[in-house]
Amino acid sequence: MLTRLEDVTDNRYGCQPQGRPMSQRIRYGIINLDKPAGPSSHEVVAWVKRMMKLSHAGHGGTLETD
Repeated sequence: MLTRLEDVTDNRYGCQPQGRPMSQRIRYGIINLDKPAGPSSHEVVAWVKRMMKLSHAGHGGTLETD
């Protein structure tokens, strides 16, 4: 028999994702972007950084098909 206990997270150690301020969502978030054929992954990252006014961004790799 499995029993789930209700518990509350101490705010010193984090919060529920839906309770995070937008600044944290942007800082620690992931954007799932369907990159079109043509521009390189590096170019798309530069565009996202410029549009969202970010100083750091990157990509996790590319899988391109013909």
